[in-house]
Amino acid sequence: MATMMCWEALRRAQDEEMTHDPMVICMGEDIGVAGGTYKATKGLYDKYGPQRVIDTPISENGFTGLAIGAAFVGVRPVIEIMSVNFAWLAMDQLFNSAAKVRYMSGGQLTAPVVMRSPGGTAHQLGAQHSARMEKVFMGIAGLRVVTPSNPKQAYGLLKSAIRCNDPVFINEHETMYNMKGEVPDGEYFHPLEGSEVARAGRDVTLFGYNISVHWCLAAAEILSKQHGIEAEVIDLYSLAPLDRAGIRASVSKTHRAIIAEEAEAAVGVGSEVMAIINEECFFELDAPPARVSAANVPIPYNHKLEKAAIPDPGRVVDAVLKMFGKK
Repeated sequence: MATMMCWEALRRAQDEEMTHDPMVICMGEDIGVAGGTYKATKGLYDKYGPQRVIDTPISENGFTGLAIGAAFVGVRPVIEIMSVNFAWLAMDQLFNSAAKVRYMSGGQLTAPVVMRSPGGTAHQLGAQHSARMEKVFMGIAGLRVVTPSNPKQAYGLLKSAIRCNDPVFINEHETMYNMKGEVPDGEYFHPLEGSEVARAGRDVTLFGYNISVHWCLAAAEILSKQHGIEAEVIDLYSLAPLDRAGIRASVSKTHRAIIAEEAEAAVGVGSEVMAIINEECFFELDAPPARVSAANVPIPYNHKLEKAAIPDPGRVVDAVLKMFGKK
């Protein structure tokens, strides 16, 4: 196992897949000469040249459409959208072309395109650079959505996504690019479907994805040491499709569930997980499921207001204690 940062894991995955398959290309703003805003393509321009590592204009809808068209004829593009906020501009191409072409062509055409983009609340980037859009992408039929919580997942999910014949959106988190973790020395392909038990427990299940997995793990430590509550933490790295069987198995074990998400609660990941729980294991519950979500406001620039708008491990702990009648 090698220890590396998330951006290094992403760079390694792209490098290996470009070596493996000459039809893999990368496209995006400042990904070539500059090596990417978050360094995920550092050095690839010099290694593979401008025809395979393509610096694009500031035109997300245009270069996304170009990549999808190339995917129709056998190219495997990896699109980097500099900030997920700008992915709104590319949605027509992604949703109306890439996600629907296999179904509408009766399987005659596929769109093996990967869109990876950083999102989430970083550090005082303001409302227009702090979007949490995963709930939008996961509601589109025909589009896979995955979101890594550590470098191993970042590496393995990207490699699997590049080789997948479905369009895949990889929701990365801006604060996690410098997060360190172990990655296998050899090639590793992470499943694009499922979930992972990040911590085993018996009393309550804490569901999270990308950054909120780490809030749940920190909360589980506090609950265990200070309150004698053993929480199970489930990493929902696949948001589309969600792992219904994994959700059901954990809730049937602990009989309580809390979903932590950085996005606003309305029509979100937590809403969908709660719907699955109510549909498939309602009679296993000892308490109503609960959500820990962001305030329903545009993310403020002011640092104190920004922190107040989004959850943290303390709020997850408070939700658990309230569920157990201890707060």
